[in-house]
Amino acid sequence: MNGALCSVMNLCVFLILSHHSVLMEQNEKKPQRKYCVEKPISICFQKFGRFVGTYPWWFFISPLLISAVLGTGFCLLEDREANDIEDQFTPVNGPAKQERRFVQQNFPQNDSLFSNQRLYTDGVYASFIAVTKSSNILTDAAFREIVILDRKVKELNVSTGHEVLTFEGLCARRYKKCIPNKILDIHKYYGENLEATELSFPFFRFGFSYIFLGYSVGGVNLNSSIIKSAKSVRLFYFLKEDNRTRTDLWLNEFLKVFPSNLSLNSIKVTHSTSLSRQVEFEANTKDVIPLFSITYVIAIAFSILSCLRFDCVRNKVWVATFGVFSAGLAVLSSFGMMLHIGVPFVMTVANSPFLILGIGVDDMFILISCWQQTNVHDRVETRLSNTYKEAAISITITTLTDVLAFYIGLMTPFRSVRSFCLYTSTSILFCYIYSITFFGAFLVLNGRRENSNKHWLTCKEVPEECAVGQSKWYELCCIGGAYDRHTGSEEVQPMNHFFKKYYGPFLTKSWTKVFVIVFYCIYLIVSIYGCFQIQEGIDLRNLAADDSYVVKYYDNEKAYFSEYGPNIMVVIRQEFPYWDEKYMSDLETCIEDFKNLSFIEKDIFTSWIKSYKYYGYHTKLNLSAEDVFKENLGTFLRFYSDFKQDVNFTNNSIHASRFFIQTVNISTALDEMNMLNKLRDTAQKCPVPLLVYHPAFIYHDQYAVIVTNTIQNIAVTTAVMLLISLLLIPNPLCSLWVTFSIASVIVGVTGFMALWDVNLDTISMIILVVCIGFSVDFSAHISYAFVSNKKPSANEKAVEALFNLGYPILQGAVSTILGVVVLSASKNYIFRTFFKIMFLVIFFGLFHGLTFIPVFLTFFDMCNGTPAENKSGPEEQAMKKSYTNNIAKDGDVKEREIYDNHTFQSDNHQTCPSQPCSDIWMIAGNNHSVQDNHVCLASTVPMFRVDGQTYEVHMYEPSDDVMLKVNCQSKQRVEGQNCVSGNSNHIQDSGLPTPNCSELTIL
Repeated sequence: MNGALCSVMNLCVFLILSHHSVLMEQNEKKPQRKYCVEKPISICFQKFGRFVGTYPWWFFISPLLISAVLGTGFCLLEDREANDIEDQFTPVNGPAKQERRFVQQNFPQNDSLFSNQRLYTDGVYASFIAVTKSSNILTDAAFREIVILDRKVKELNVSTGHEVLTFEGLCARRYKKCIPNKILDIHKYYGENLEATELSFPFFRFGFSYIFLGYSVGGVNLNSSIIKSAKSVRLFYFLKEDNRTRTDLWLNEFLKVFPSNLSLNSIKVTHSTSLSRQVEFEANTKDVIPLFSITYVIAIAFSILSCLRFDCVRNKVWVATFGVFSAGLAVLSSFGMMLHIGVPFVMTVANSPFLILGIGVDDMFILISCWQQTNVHDRVETRLSNTYKEAAISITITTLTDVLAFYIGLMTPFRSVRSFCLYTSTSILFCYIYSITFFGAFLVLNGRRENSNKHWLTCKEVPEECAVGQSKWYELCCIGGAYDRHTGSEEVQPMNHFFKKYYGPFLTKSWTKVFVIVFYCIYLIVSIYGCFQIQEGIDLRNLAADDSYVVKYYDNEKAYFSEYGPNIMVVIRQEFPYWDEKYMSDLETCIEDFKNLSFIEKDIFTSWIKSYKYYGYHTKLNLSAEDVFKENLGTFLRFYSDFKQDVNFTNNSIHASRFFIQTVNISTALDEMNMLNKLRDTAQKCPVPLLVYHPAFIYHDQYAVIVTNTIQNIAVTTAVMLLISLLLIPNPLCSLWVTFSIASVIVGVTGFMALWDVNLDTISMIILVVCIGFSVDFSAHISYAFVSNKKPSANEKAVEALFNLGYPILQGAVSTILGVVVLSASKNYIFRTFFKIMFLVIFFGLFHGLTFIPVFLTFFDMCNGTPAENKSGPEEQAMKKSYTNNIAKDGDVKEREIYDNHTFQSDNHQTCPSQPCSDIWMIAGNNHSVQDNHVCLASTVPMFRVDGQTYEVHMYEPSDDVMLKVNCQSKQRVEGQNCVSGNSNHIQDSGLPTPNCSELTIL
């Protein structure tokens, strides 16, 4: 009897200490979390989870109906498509667009005197480049084939209604004649003797005029200024711009028939039109549709494989399938809503579904992981409420960061970026809503099936235990419902054990941490080096598919015709005294400054004022007098009609005028950026009010804003991410680590994308904004898990965080990469770039979340509370010490460390053979253990588990089967609780502190 009493009292002391430890942990958490909103949000989600669990069918069916209604917006897709390259991929209010308006207002085009040099647009044209198969294209054989092609182009016609559209009827004219290709006139004149003719380059005197060959003959080999050989000839066929509908029909016909059914022996031909870039860009959407179908299949397959269980009841196949389906519903609803509202659908938006699929599956894995940690014996609504309590903050942080990152992207001046951000942010919101409604409801429905122990496929009830003699296959297919008997939750998956038993302990070793720090320094050095190698701007050839005919044309153009770049107009944008020598001296100085630029050809300069002075000199005019200058200007412009388009001379005032300078060796995006910046800087420094313009500047304007805009977006987004982290992560210093992770991932992605030949353009700028959201995802999950768990040391916190969320994070990262990996096979630069940067974002984000951040957090105990045992009061420490010493003395048992998160293990031995006792009295006692005011004690030692290890609770065993009297008076008895009283003299004799058992309850 005394042995039994001693055992009970030892258990009483242990329970007091355990309960006190739990209370202390709760008290410790209060000051740590008082500055964040995490706890009330968790409570709200817990209540919402219970509500969803109570009425699952409402939350399952409603998203289906909403998606069906909003999905009708796809009927408007064709009307909402907005793929105009200039409108979508150039800054909305770029300087070049303002300059173009000024040029258009002051120098209107004269259709009767067409001059491609004076166009303020790209013009309307068809073109082909002939490249010789031998060493020289300036041969009679090559030109005979070129002439055949020329004739074929001019014979093209299109029937529309009762009208036939021909080149002759649509061509741009000069003096009532179609604009000729001068190189063909030269060949026609010299015929077979062309190869022997000394053609000077770039100007050739032909008749009474000089012809510029820089745009017509390419790949030249010169002896002095005489062409010895050339590799290529380019021809242009300009059309009038007054009726684009008619000209577009003819250009489309040109693309259909050219150069089909031609047998060319001496030359190879590539072709293009002013429409080609736009047509090929719009055709890219056809490339992405089959890729998305493949991605969806891959996502479902991976999700099912990740959620596959060798238990026919606990199998999560349907859960995984509906998780992916939930992401698909989010895309359907969000896109449909945006199309109903009227938001333009740009081709870049086609990247969004791949991204949303990854995000949705990531949230699914987090929810499944938390669901599996709940008690399988609880009601399903309780399980869902506990799931939301644990998971909702994590997925809320990631959703908020992703959505805000995209909404901040709306500040960019590129409409393609705005559309992408608007569609994607809305999709993420729907994905989040459907995850906590539609997917949560399905978790409940699936949980009900599991509670009934029904097969995942047949939905028929199956036994929990396998009968003797049955095969392994029978056990695998027809036996299910297993769970962890110690925790009551579903069995832990092997990958979670990997993070707990192998990866976590390995990562927290001292030498591993040193290696991680060294590796991180190498990563940072390489990333910073790559940042200095970044190239800016999008090459317009990349807007077409790799196998497009227009890409081949651009390649030949770059290879043979890059020596002479655009002919730049320099505009004097207000009234100016051209007759005043002092002011003209300033203008001449500015002109010399332009000519001295490294990319300007000094000898190619077109100026009406220079020709007018030459005219005045030969006609003995005193052009220094204002009245003489203005009186004779009209006569001069009538004689030299080309210059009439260069001077806005109205009401006897020169409101604006322009001259032209020739650029050379502009072949790369860097050359284009430097050219634009230096030209504008030179114009700004000039005391004369100047502007510079060329139609290509519309696209080059991206260089002026892309870097500053990217930095602005990243800075603002990072600040917002920090604010969210401070609000939702219960420790401000760990929030700073999240911000550090953002900066680190951005530097890494930017540096390595440069080393992977990805430019900083509108496409990559979008993904860099995405980068912020995804880098927060991984680090926020781990940081939140780190500061939320109850382990006493930083290393244990890191291991526990990896155990709880390491595998879901890995699953989410792999699913996102699988969501975009098919884009690597795309023929389009935009989709391949999206894959490259997303791969870098996910890879580096994953590496930070699973390696760098856990290690860095262990270095700083500020993210870690002081262990509970060190904060206990002196009375508790004395009691714990006395209890431990007494057990070590009497039982000669080695002292073991007792953790707070213990769970007791049932004893399988028969207890109390003389009485019908139901079970051993567990740590969580109940009234069923009390029979006739007696409590049955085990004759064996009960067990409990800590971190997967089994420990004994050492109690004094009774020598015989003993029934211990329980004295529970009415004032002490509480339903569901048991009171224990015993012989206090025995306790006092043992030297243990005497607990007041009249107040003791077993919880």
